[in-house]
Amino acid sequence: MTGAHFAVDDQDAVIDFLSRPESYGLCKNEIERIETHCSIVFLAAGRAYKLKRAIRYASLDYTTQASRLAACQAELVLNRRTAPELYLGVRSINRDEHGAFAFDGPGTALDYVVVMRQFAQSDLFDHMADSGRLTPELMHALGEAVGRLHVTAEPTPSCGGSDAIRSVIADNDRELAKVAVELDGTAVGTLSSRSRRTLGGLVGLLDQRRTDGKVRRGHGDLRLANICLYGGRPTLFDCIEFSDEIGCIDVLYDLAFLLMDLQLRGRGDLGNVVFNAYLDLVPEAEGLRTLPLFLALRAATRSYALAGSARRRASPREAARLLAQARRHIDAGIKFLAPTRPQLIVLGGDEEQGRAELADAIAALTPPAPGARVFHRALSDEAVWRETSGVLTAGCSGMVEGELATQAAETAAVELAARLGVRLLAFWRGSLPASLDPRLWRTIDVSQGNLVALARVVPVVTGATMQDREHTASPT
Repeated sequence: MTGAHFAVDDQDAVIDFLSRPESYGLCKNEIERIETHCSIVFLAAGRAYKLKRAIRYASLDYTTQASRLAACQAELVLNRRTAPELYLGVRSINRDEHGAFAFDGPGTALDYVVVMRQFAQSDLFDHMADSGRLTPELMHALGEAVGRLHVTAEPTPSCGGSDAIRSVIADNDRELAKVAVELDGTAVGTLSSRSRRTLGGLVGLLDQRRTDGKVRRGHGDLRLANICLYGGRPTLFDCIEFSDEIGCIDVLYDLAFLLMDLQLRGRGDLGNVVFNAYLDLVPEAEGLRTLPLFLALRAATRSYALAGSARRRASPREAARLLAQARRHIDAGIKFLAPTRPQLIVLGGDEEQGRAELADAIAALTPPAPGARVFHRALSDEAVWRETSGVLTAGCSGMVEGELATQAAETAAVELAARLGVRLLAFWRGSLPASLDPRLWRTIDVSQGNLVALARVVPVVTGATMQDREHTASPT
């Protein structure tokens, strides 16, 4: 958001009231204050009081009391979908005939605040990522939480579709142009042109997804900074309430912000956990074709936000750090859009737990981002190969793990890879059964443990080395 305009009415008196301990019935406690582009948050007595700034941007207008009240009420309703324990209510700040201020008091209401329960800043998921506290178990729960939001969210067929994505690209171009000197004009132009070219091949699919109810009132700003650990559970908060254009979007575009954020933090492994947990709850096949573009657009949006933040930093070192991150996001956006051939990976073996753990680890490393879709053979054989086919056709790699000890399973994998023209990698954890073709399978020594096994598999899966012969659809 750029080009801010402040309202004529002055919030200074309200801000002064919210800054005083006695306003909250406290004596000497210091009130902590956190400022953002759109709000000022006051922390007092285990509560957070969020005041909307009397400000106008291109995408929001908080310049009247009525608009700020409506925004507070909308924020409460929308965020209670995912964080009912955090969002307590909306309170007015009133001034009586004697000029005294009070919450919900007599006299004229001057402004409004959203009241939330406080939580430790260290429990924000971006801070937890920095401190190494995010775990696969938490991320699996997070993927399910995002899935539940999308399943129950209101469809918004008047929004989304190819026109909305075209507008996102135009917005990104406009904002990146303002910081192109600090970034790299050539790279920015490359990202824009490739985004438009990719969109050209997705117009029909994006419009069909809108018709099919895949455009919903989601979160809109689904970054790690807007997720916290509360009550032991990943909790989504601070969703977009002020703009249908930003908040009512394709569900995969909503998810893509989180996946991109994890990828750029070097935790694509955790992103793959989120991805698979989400798809277990909200199945997708052809829609996965949109993910490279969605990831790239999210990276572009985050890039100009970082570059703009760098401009406001007094510290040259901090500004340089933010600019380096912004450039990395541009590079990542271009990489997301680079054509990458999907792979079919099968992993067999008779030790279920160790095999499943290794499968998840391999899937996280398999290009393209966000890694392979994993099927654990919970469905019938026919259903597994059918769903895997749909994922591969959409350009996403697929992983099938299970005992796979029959010639029928081996033949199914070979025939699927041949039909789709994708690379087949077949791994066996343990001793290969006599029923399977040793020319097709790479065996993994279970006595060495999954970490050693993974180290041997990684170059083959990622294509980091050509020393290992690629197995195509038919063994040679």
